[in-house]
Amino acid sequence: MDDLDWLRLACELARLCPRSSTAFSVGAVIVGADGTEIARGYSREDDPLDHAEESALAKANGTDLAGATIYSSLEPCGERSSHPVPCADLIVGAGIGRVVFAWREPSVFVNASGAERLAAHGVEVVELAELADLARKPNAHLLSRGRDRDRDRGAPGGP
Repeated sequence: MDDLDWLRLACELARLCPRSSTAFSVGAVIVGADGTEIARGYSREDDPLDHAEESALAKANGTDLAGATIYSSLEPCGERSSHPVPCADLIVGAGIGRVVFAWREPSVFVNASGAERLAAHGVEVVELAELADLARKPNAHLLSRGRDRDRDRGAPGGP
C-alpha cells in the first residue's frame, strides 16, 4: 500500500468514532519502515478523551517505531485541552519520524499547531489534501458550528 491507501484507511477509521460535539472524529494507522501495519486507532475508541494517534500509540507500546510513519485523517494536535500532552509530542516521544495527514485541523477547539510542532522536532510532515473531504465528512456537524461561531463574532464571511 502507498501513502494514499494508508491515509484512506485512517480516514475510514474516523467513521467508527462515537459522535461528539466537543472533539473531532479522527482515525490513525502506524506503519513500520517495512510497510507493515503496526497499530491503528480512532478517537474515543476506549475512552471519551482519547485521540486517534494516542490510541494507536498505546497499542504499539513497546514496539520500536524508528522509521515508522503515522497516518492520521486530521493533523495531529499541537495543543490539547483534555490532556496535558498533545499528540504531536506523543509522536515525537515515540520516535516516529514521519507523519502523513489529510486535513489541517481547523481552530474550532484549540489553535492548530501540530504540523509546525512536529516539523520543529525534525519529523517529516506530509499533507495529502486530496483526501481532506473524506476526513471532514464525519466532522461536518462541528464545522457548521465553527462557521456559526465565526459569523457571530463578526469574522470574515459572516453577515
